[in-house]
Amino acid sequence: MSAREKSDLLDEAERLRTEGRPEEARERLLALTAAHPDDAMVAYRTAWVHDQLGLGSEAVPYYERCLAGTLLSAEERRGALLGLGSTYRVLGRYGQAVETLRRGVEEFPDDGALRTFLSMALYNIGEHHEAMRLLLDLAATTSDDPGVQQYRRAILHYAKDLHETM
Repeated sequence: MSAREKSDLLDEAERLRTEGRPEEARERLLALTAAHPDDAMVAYRTAWVHDQLGLGSEAVPYYERCLAGTLLSAEERRGALLGLGSTYRVLGRYGQAVETLRRGVEEFPDDGALRTFLSMALYNIGEHHEAMRLLLDLAATTSDDPGVQQYRRAILHYAKDLHETM
């Protein structure tokens, strides 16, 4: 299969997915994966459609495969780390979720979605203080709410240690 044919099939699968036909997209992507087992983009799209269908445990190996490759763009890599970490969390694989999402936050420190999903995974493993710290920091640094902005310094201060008193 030529690179052009592969690209056309990826485009067709994406079109099917966005048209609300994810099962058909999945079929196309599974065929592409069989033909191109080492293609990171094919693995990424295959993982994504499995997640969309609620087939998280089937999505995991495709996420792992695409992250092992080097051909993803930064945005695709960010999406794959978020997808894999979130899927691990949904599957109750909390330690792997935290590890994956931490790696995502290290690579993409300004990504609020990664930090939010990491806070959920930290909550799941009982790391409530760190989970709250992340969320408070995110709220203080990204919220446009006037009340949050009015108390931004205090929120950031207490985010470091919720047990501290004045």
